[in-house]
Amino acid sequence: MLSKRIIACLDVRSGQVVKGVNFEELRSAGDPAALARRYNAEGIDELVILDITATLEARRALADTIRAVARELFIPLAVGGGIRTEADAAAAVEAGADKVSLNTAALEQPALITAIAERYGSQAVVVAIDAKRETPGGDRFSVFARSGRADARRGAVEWAREAESRGAGEILLTSIDRDGTKAGFDCALTAAVSSAVSIPVIASGGAGGLDHFVDVFTTGRADAALAASIFHYAETSVRMLKQHLRGHGIPVRL
Repeated sequence: MLSKRIIACLDVRSGQVVKGVNFEELRSAGDPAALARRYNAEGIDELVILDITATLEARRALADTIRAVARELFIPLAVGGGIRTEADAAAAVEAGADKVSLNTAALEQPALITAIAERYGSQAVVVAIDAKRETPGGDRFSVFARSGRADARRGAVEWAREAESRGAGEILLTSIDRDGTKAGFDCALTAAVSSAVSIPVIASGGAGGLDHFVDVFTTGRADAALAASIFHYAETSVRMLKQHLRGHGIPVRL
C-alpha cells in the first residue's frame, strides 16, 4: 500500500500566511518562508502555497513568495492562485513550483488543464475543488469558484471526473463547510470523490485533531490530507501525527 501523505498549506495574502473560518475572518499566521523551513525540518511530505487573493485581484501568484519558500524545501511544492494561463503556470514553475493548482481558471477554461498537463505532465497539475453541501446533511456537493464566492453550477463528483479526463494528476478537495472549523474532514465528500476517480485525492478543510486524519484516510478514502491551522499554531507536530497514524495501521513516511 502506498504511503499516505501529510501536506501543509500556506494561504498567503500580501506576502503573509493567513487563516480563517469558512474562507472568511482571515488572521495572520506568520511568514511563509519561516513556516516552510519549519515544516521541511519536521518531515512534512509536501507543501502547498495558495495565493488566496490573486484570482480576485486578477494577478499572478507572487513569484517572490514562491522563490522564498522554494529555497527552504527539499519536498514537492504546489502553487495555486492566479494561474489562469500557460504563461502563469510557467512563471510559477520557473519560480520554484513543482506543481500548479488550478481552480477558477480550470472551471472557466477546462482545456487549460490539458494544455498544462501536456507541457509539464499530469503529475504537475492539481485541480482544486472547493465544495459545500447543497443542503445541510445532504449528499450532493456543489463546486464554488473565486475563493468560495461564486457558485460554479457544477457537482463536485462530476467535475472531479472531468478534471481527471482532461489530464489532472491530483484533486485538492476542500470542504468549505469545514474549512477552519477543526470539526474534522468531510469524509462523505472525500469518499464520494475518491470513489469516482482513479487519481489521488487530497482532503482539506476541518482538521482539528489526530483522529480526524485517521478518519479521512479510512472512512474518507483520501490519499493525502492537508491542514493549516493545527500546524501553523503548533497544536500538534508532523511527527506526532505520523506516529499516531502509523499506530492505527496507516502507512506514512517517518
